[in-house]
Amino acid sequence: MQINLDFTGQVAICTGGASGMGLLSGQKLAASGAKVVLVDINEEGVMKAAEEIRQHGYEATGVVADIRFYDQVEAAAKLAIEKYGQIDILINACGGASARIWKCHDAFRDRDPEIISWGIDVNLKGALYFIRACIGNMLDHNHGVIINFGSVSGEEGSAGCIDYAAAKSAMHGVTKSIASLGAKHNVRSCCIMPGPVLTRAAMANMKTAIGRAAEPWEIVDFILYLCDDTHGGFITGSSHLLDGGRLLAQF
Repeated sequence: MQINLDFTGQVAICTGGASGMGLLSGQKLAASGAKVVLVDINEEGVMKAAEEIRQHGYEATGVVADIRFYDQVEAAAKLAIEKYGQIDILINACGGASARIWKCHDAFRDRDPEIISWGIDVNLKGALYFIRACIGNMLDHNHGVIINFGSVSGEEGSAGCIDYAAAKSAMHGVTKSIASLGAKHNVRSCCIMPGPVLTRAAMANMKTAIGRAAEPWEIVDFILYLCDDTHGGFITGSSHLLDGGRLLAQF
């Protein structure tokens, strides 16, 4: 069955918008009628991504921001409101395992505290900052959906990157809290917890019960389903594991 999703007239902010699932979310939302603001620290990447969306006839703006700093986050949200009038959807896709990004192979007992702090800032605090910057507008116009990215690592734990697992696990509480806050104002919040996704080739090496990693569109299509008021409008406060059976006890 083909599900038609229509986001005409809505405005979406996608963090991590220069690549991966942040970018794909933005592309698919734009193709479904939304005006999209892509946010990323990678200036060249995010501007190119927004331009490519515009070349396909859709509306998109690229914004450079480091999500660890609230003033930059707030500026991105204000730009979206000033240019498009409101914020309807926030996709908190920005994140990454500090051990991988900083190429750390030491034990946690020896890990540089600055790297741990970076992991918490990017994977938890940045999402909270964007929620803080966007939710007022959502509450004021009685409409909004916030999608937070957890991870299977937040469920199974990660001895090699404890800060990442901690931040991703915390997305449960963030999501439930925002859902409770927004319920009377038609503002919903959900969390997705992907297993391995082929945004990086190395993900193919992570085992799952069904024997493969997810294609990015398999995750993003579910995100768009949650964001759509017609199909996902009764879903809020929930976390959704999309792991190909990685956590199955018999696996």
